[in-house]
Amino acid sequence: MTAAGESAHSPDDSGGLVLVLNSGSSSVKFALLALASGERVLAGMAEKVGTPGTELRIRRYPDHVVTDRLPEGSYQAVISRILDCLPGPGSGASGPGQAPLIGAGHRVVHGGERFTASVLVDDEVIAVIRSSSHLAPLHNPANLAGIEAVRAARPDLPQVAVFDTAFHQTMPPGAYRYAVPEEWYTRYGVRRYGFHGTSYRFVSERAAVLLGRPLSELRLVIAHLGNGCSVAAVRDGVSVDTTMGLTPLEGLVMGTRSGDVDPGVFGYLAERAGLGIDELSEALNTASGLQGLSGVSNDMRTVEAAAAEGHERARLAVTVFVHRLAKAIVAMVVGLERLDALVFTAGIGENSAAIRSHVLERLGFLGLTEDPEANARHGRDTRGRISLGGPAVAMVVPTDEELMIARDTARLAEAGWR
Repeated sequence: MTAAGESAHSPDDSGGLVLVLNSGSSSVKFALLALASGERVLAGMAEKVGTPGTELRIRRYPDHVVTDRLPEGSYQAVISRILDCLPGPGSGASGPGQAPLIGAGHRVVHGGERFTASVLVDDEVIAVIRSSSHLAPLHNPANLAGIEAVRAARPDLPQVAVFDTAFHQTMPPGAYRYAVPEEWYTRYGVRRYGFHGTSYRFVSERAAVLLGRPLSELRLVIAHLGNGCSVAAVRDGVSVDTTMGLTPLEGLVMGTRSGDVDPGVFGYLAERAGLGIDELSEALNTASGLQGLSGVSNDMRTVEAAAAEGHERARLAVTVFVHRLAKAIVAMVVGLERLDALVFTAGIGENSAAIRSHVLERLGFLGLTEDPEANARHGRDTRGRISLGGPAVAMVVPTDEELMIARDTARLAEAGWR
């Protein structure tokens, strides 16, 4: 398969298509991928799902875009409409080569301790995802709604659940356990689970290819930096530590999430400001991070622009973001014993040369020195490398979670037919 961003192919080259769905609390994102090329045939997003104002925007590559308004905006209505638009046999649309739809792959946020890999969906899997919903109450029920909607519309179509948490189930107890009463863990599952696992799998495999070394011999720190941010330590191809925890709130400064704060802030603000747990949780998740620090935006591009113009709070937001990120990267090396490569990925990681430069300024003692020209080009001409020669390499590797989900779906669907 080609990497994301390489030349596109027609679906008739693919030998099959996979529908990738990310069903959120009020939106459904989707992409139809041709397996041989990894390229998108269709993609789109439905917003305001569950309301009469649901809009479904569909892009048929390369550049044909349509917007549908769905008077009945349920997950079932949205996904039925998406399925009707797919090219291939048995669909309501035609397309080049009539490539078959092999399966549907779903992003599922939380698999708890039960799921250590992607799985074919059956009644038992649905029941376990539902039983884990208390760990991700905003995400798992919506993810399940997407699965059930496909099942209702295409009962014979294989479906695969790909979990954000699965990749991190290799972490040792020293990395995933909290120092809290034992009953909190044994009865309530309070531990660090980690997220962005699908991205880390894709990026670690791609980094090994770019470095020309076996993944089983590499010690990587990967920084997934988008609106949600985390760092993971990947040792010989498996996760041994990460910054996110029981929920995606722990760890780095993010777009609207605070990342790490003293848990004593709950009691302090309950007494001083009269705030309840729900209000505090809402503020830490939706009004903190870059947004809370800068007062400008949750988007790093906007914050960086404001900082460059002298906006003091924006400057502070960038400073705190970089400081916390550099600290986390160093902490991740502890579980690796050596560092072969620091990898930046996702929206900020792939596109902000300034943030990468600020971070590398602080990490010279790890053997990382910025190559300014390569960094300015985001490593595109240097197989991802953005650092000068040294014992460790800094690099940029674009992530493609949808392609990772499509690959898992094709592999498991094929195995299910045997």
